[in-house]
Amino acid sequence: MAVSIKSKAEIELMREAGRILALTHAELAKQVKPGMSTLEVDRIGEEIIRSYGCIPSFLNYNGYPASICVSINEEVVHGIPNKDRIIQEDDIVSLDAGVIYKGYHSDAARTLIMPAVKDEVKKLVEVTKQSFFEGIKQAVPGNHIADIGRAVQNYAESFGYSVVRDLVGHGVGANLHEEPEVPNFAGLRRGMKLRPGMTIAVEPMINMGVYDVYWEDDDWTVVTADGLPSAHYENTILITEGEPEILSQAPGITL
Repeated sequence: MAVSIKSKAEIELMREAGRILALTHAELAKQVKPGMSTLEVDRIGEEIIRSYGCIPSFLNYNGYPASICVSINEEVVHGIPNKDRIIQEDDIVSLDAGVIYKGYHSDAARTLIMPAVKDEVKKLVEVTKQSFFEGIKQAVPGNHIADIGRAVQNYAESFGYSVVRDLVGHGVGANLHEEPEVPNFAGLRRGMKLRPGMTIAVEPMINMGVYDVYWEDDDWTVVTADGLPSAHYENTILITEGEPEILSQAPGITL
């Protein structure tokens, strides 16, 4: 398994890619509101990314037709923006996006809470976000990939939620998807040992109900099998000599 260990120069490019992506998510969080179509969300997101001189990572990636994946409620990931899909007052809206800066990618996702979302669904979003932070506590040299997933899973399941098994995190760098795979659950194998210079996308996808999902007829949109809500939270991180560094962040932004 070939895993890319990034040079200092490559890490600097990925930091800038991540900063721009964090600013993109922050601006989207301000603008996305009920009554807006998911196609409008995509248009705004692409404009923001290009305004920084970057290229959307997702646009035309393996045929995906948009720049921002917009997934609502029971849609787990990869929702295709549509002019007829209108965001409602009680929706949660997961936005997954990536940017390419000087040939290097950053990948991050956030789940936004619209004004009338029920408290139990808000809780799902909060737990999903915190499960990411529980996971990256284990993202230190000498630990294994599975240690991250185990921490995510243990935290999410302690609230009675389930962790999607059919989709996982991944390495990221000069390519949007690189080795290694980064599951959000503990498998039978420990996975590779974490080393400084590795850059990975850790992305818990947590369901309120069962972990089973299926792909809709568009071959992209993944939805929960039981129709209950799902939340998504993701950042690109760097394995360092000590604590991991979140690359997809910007000063003053806590989203």
